[in-house]
Amino acid sequence: MPRIQQLPPAGSRPLTVAGRVAGWITPRATEAVAGMPGVRITDEAVHVVAAPRERRPLDTIMESIAEALRDNGCLRGWRNELLDVYGEGRRLCVLERAAMRPLGLLTKAVHLNGWSPDGRLWLARRSETKATDPGMWDTLVGGLAVSGESLDLSLQRECAEEAGLSAADVHDRTPLRVVLRMHRRLPEGYQVEDMLVSDCVLSEDVIPCNQDGEVSEIRLATLEETWSMLEAGAFTHEAEACILDSIAIQLKRAQAS
Repeated sequence: MPRIQQLPPAGSRPLTVAGRVAGWITPRATEAVAGMPGVRITDEAVHVVAAPRERRPLDTIMESIAEALRDNGCLRGWRNELLDVYGEGRRLCVLERAAMRPLGLLTKAVHLNGWSPDGRLWLARRSETKATDPGMWDTLVGGLAVSGESLDLSLQRECAEEAGLSAADVHDRTPLRVVLRMHRRLPEGYQVEDMLVSDCVLSEDVIPCNQDGEVSEIRLATLEETWSMLEAGAFTHEAEACILDSIAIQLKRAQAS
């Protein structure tokens, strides 16, 4: 999928956090953080470390960076949600969600493909007020894992918020699996994201209903309808990958049986 495997934005530099390679910082973001405590800029990379002499731990440094990015117009809104920052496979600190893309930091998105007993797929349409991909079709549930939550807990929270589903409604879902790591240029920076998905057959008496206002419509679609929507580009890139992965698994199972 070339649309979701792209090189970093032009002029971006590698970003290290606490000595570990963590992201790709845009030129605009680099200008915004120049001269800040804990930030060192070289021709090859931008380095962020704690500043113990100034009594600034790494989390505080990252908070100041997020505020500088906001004040310099580098962010799309402010979410008041903290996400974990990873470098070379290790959790390093936390950062305001809206600041992840200008720094090209890894995020983790959890999705749920909800199926009906008769083989149809529950689909959710994103609200027109969403900052990213407004009005496009999505998996039934999808959202970013936040700091302090396991991936499973993040998925359960998203199930409740986006579809009104309880833990009992999805108790027989499959374990989360990584579909792929997306690399996509965005207006505000670079999206580096692990997409994880789980599948679940919902009981006939379970009717998903959005609770947080971020979904405008939820509907059931046959596989034929879903495929037509995929061909028409009606889904977000993330949803497209997650749905295709689920369909492929189902086809393999059908062929093996």
